[in-house]
Amino acid sequence: MNWIAPDLARTDAPRIADERPMLQAWLDFHRDTLLLKCTGLDEEQLKRRSAEPSTLSLHGLVRHMTEVERGWFRLAAAAQPVPYVYGSEDNLDGDFDDTETADPATDFAALRREIELADAAVADLPLDHTFKHPRRPDLEYNLRWVYLHMIEEYARHNGHADLLRERIDGATGD
Repeated sequence: MNWIAPDLARTDAPRIADERPMLQAWLDFHRDTLLLKCTGLDEEQLKRRSAEPSTLSLHGLVRHMTEVERGWFRLAAAAQPVPYVYGSEDNLDGDFDDTETADPATDFAALRREIELADAAVADLPLDHTFKHPRRPDLEYNLRWVYLHMIEEYARHNGHADLLRERIDGATGD
């Protein structure tokens, strides 16, 4: 049986909240938005590329955001010694490029799990916590910047997901 991306309920971010809960709520909203763009699609549709020569697909976006979650929250901010899931120094774009034989069900579950692990990794860190990213050791970041960057990263890729989804079946939405 062909796997179909499941439906999910997305919660709106609050309009009034303290900084940390507001940042978390907006990040969660955008995390859910990406998965919502995939709802009801089968494996072939999720793997469908945007247009030659691009390797962009909804499946690739899910894999990419798994890498980004791990890279910024666990590897960098929390300094956990974990490898990337899909890419390596020899294959930096494995998240986008290597979807042909990848299993979407496994990769969607990996994103969900990585989100849980990322949230847990930084739960006790203050927004002013500073660190360096292993791939950018010349720059210093704080956790507040990571939250804002992740919201921006998801928002940008959700725009890509809108276009990919519309090309697949004409569906549009927010």
